Amino acid sequence: MTSRKYEYIKGLNGHFEIALYVDTFEEVDEAFKKAVENGAEPVLEPELEPWGQRTCYIADPEGNLIEIGSWNKPFEEKDAER
Repeated sequence: MTSRKYEYIKGLNGHFEIALYVDTFEEVDEAFKKAVENGAEPVLEPELEPWGQRTCYIADPEGNLIEIGSWNKPFEEKDAER
């Protein structure tokens, strides 16, 4: 979709990648910190991207990527109906 080639970081197997949404930028930071404290491998520390999303990546014990991100917009039920 982006016309770019992506490769997994050396040592990560990349069987799958999952993206998780949290409501606020602060929750991205908190989730990253808690995951790393509990043994997740940090891949990309939380940062604000140029398109307005705060995101970070961790790896599970098998080397799969997990993205935690937010647009700093709390989820509302009506958003799910679109």
